[in-house]
Amino acid sequence: MLYPCRVDEQAIRFTADGDRRIAWTRSGSGPPLVLSGWWMGHLELNWREPHFRAFVEALGRHRTVIRYDPPGTGLSGEGIVPAADLEDEAAALAAVVEAASAGPVDLFAGSSGAPIGVAYAAAHPERVGQFLLYGGYASGAAIGDAPTRKAIVDLVREHWGLGSRILADVFMPSATAAEREEFVRFQRQAASAERAAQALEAVYRFDVTDRLDRVAPGATVLHRRGDRAIPFAQGRELAAGLPDATFVAFEGDDHYPWFGNSAQLLGAALDVLGVEGRPAPLPRREPDPKPNPPAADDLTRREAEVLGLIANGLSDREIADRLVLSPHTVHRHVANVRTKLGLPTRAAAVAAAAKRGLL
Repeated sequence: MLYPCRVDEQAIRFTADGDRRIAWTRSGSGPPLVLSGWWMGHLELNWREPHFRAFVEALGRHRTVIRYDPPGTGLSGEGIVPAADLEDEAAALAAVVEAASAGPVDLFAGSSGAPIGVAYAAAHPERVGQFLLYGGYASGAAIGDAPTRKAIVDLVREHWGLGSRILADVFMPSATAAEREEFVRFQRQAASAERAAQALEAVYRFDVTDRLDRVAPGATVLHRRGDRAIPFAQGRELAAGLPDATFVAFEGDDHYPWFGNSAQLLGAALDVLGVEGRPAPLPRREPDPKPNPPAADDLTRREAEVLGLIANGLSDREIADRLVLSPHTVHRHVANVRTKLGLPTRAAAVAAAAKRGLL
């Protein structure tokens, strides 16, 4: 059943999957294209972000773009527990497809939406036309080692403010400082700390390696070589496991396709969808000045100790008290750590510390 309402120039609809309410929307014109995925989705808040909206509207010049908030997130989150497993997520996608289109749809599955898209395409091959996957993976356990995954989930659950900043640095490194701050606010508006941690645990838990061969031949996998959220190798492994898939590599380290070389990615997606001609230019923005190249990564034992304490949320004064050092000495160690590792913010120290096993 649909309940239309107007929210910021888009029509939000609701459909049901059992006792779960799922919010979805459509924009643009042409054959249906369903977008599945992205971290902390929220139909209303995403639509207010200019780069996301420009990307979707560019697709909408050629396709009717269908987006939705998975159960427990965004506008589908009122009183609903987040989807418990991959089957629940695939069922939510199926409900949206059934509500939005009587016939087959093209499917653009990105990030953690990739395994959800694979699960749906494997179960309903007759409902999927062109299948694109961007920045995706087949096994969440392969994204990082177990201690790193646990450290990031624990950080999000216990220190959502700092965790949201770390994720902003990982997902969109080319963004300006103002854009990253806006994304930090978006994440904290879109989900509580507990729901964000549960969603991140699900990202790491998804595994469709045993379903890849059930997807219809001919999928296209797009991935950036320097993607900081989902390693490039995971995208390549995903393509290798899908029948007769095409793998297309791009330069860049942003995870979100509407940042970085977004026009190039958009052009590749439209090519796969059979759209002729090049897309209109997307909005340009001036990046923050790049820091000087970092020095050699050779932390002293004391600097490694300071890094671990920074990552645990201690201020310079608290670190000085803990190590019985002067604040000036601690400040010097912090500066050395950030210079050697090329850390733009104290928040980035958490990721660096996790990689070094200091958390």
